[in-house]
Amino acid sequence: MGVSEPVSIDELLETVRSGLDRIGPQEAFAAAAHGALLVDIRYAALRERDGLIPGALVVERNELEWRLDPRGSHRAPQATGHDLRTVVICNEGYASSLAAASLRQLGLYRATDLIGGFQAWRAAGLPVDG
Repeated sequence: MGVSEPVSIDELLETVRSGLDRIGPQEAFAAAAHGALLVDIRYAALRERDGLIPGALVVERNELEWRLDPRGSHRAPQATGHDLRTVVICNEGYASSLAAASLRQLGLYRATDLIGGFQAWRAAGLPVDG
């Protein structure tokens, strides 16, 4: 494996996002109603502070690929196939873009993320438990 030229995180984020069909809070809410899997990758302190999206699968970021790989030995029951519409949610919509791109590398070709993350969801007045 060769060494590639260094890029800044902003450049990487721009590149990654160009390959995603990112969605806003209302679209994510509607997608969930039609079977999409919302995946909350925020760390525990943020979930405890701000609450949870009802029905979202909580997966710590460091476990994401193992839990959502449909062929993986540690997959979550919700990881039913590579065609599963998956919306990754972090706190503000940055880490989720990188996570969604990683899922796409595993073949989850419909993975995307929520623009603005959990904070945008809450600001849109969508349901939050806790």
